[in-house]
Amino acid sequence: MSVKDIVQIFKALADPTRLRIMLLLRSRELCVCELMFILEMEQSRVSHHMRVLRDAGIAEDVREGRWIIYRIPEASCGLIEGLFAGALRERIDGSGETAADAQKLEACVRENIRGRVCEAQLRPEGR
Repeated sequence: MSVKDIVQIFKALADPTRLRIMLLLRSRELCVCELMFILEMEQSRVSHHMRVLRDAGIAEDVREGRWIIYRIPEASCGLIEGLFAGALRERIDGSGETAADAQKLEACVRENIRGRVCEAQLRPEGR
């Protein structure tokens, strides 16, 4: 990995929304509708942030049936865990935003946002 690659990762993580997304993806893989629900953002904004994270090599998208699922690539898992370790982890865990995102993630899973919202978007009109 070059210094340029490392700088690109730090630039990607310097944005609060992208940092929140990466913290969420550390918990589980998420589809765009789940990220929209948790972050309370439009699909276009979530997709823009995901493109920056993908370009930095710290997120990827994979197709699972009808859904595009976002996750941390296997090759980047150790790097991401290392970045969010130690004193930084304590500060992240103590953050109100992180706690609120964790609660929204739980609600997202409990309410089956992926199945409910994505299925409705994929279903043809009138069915």
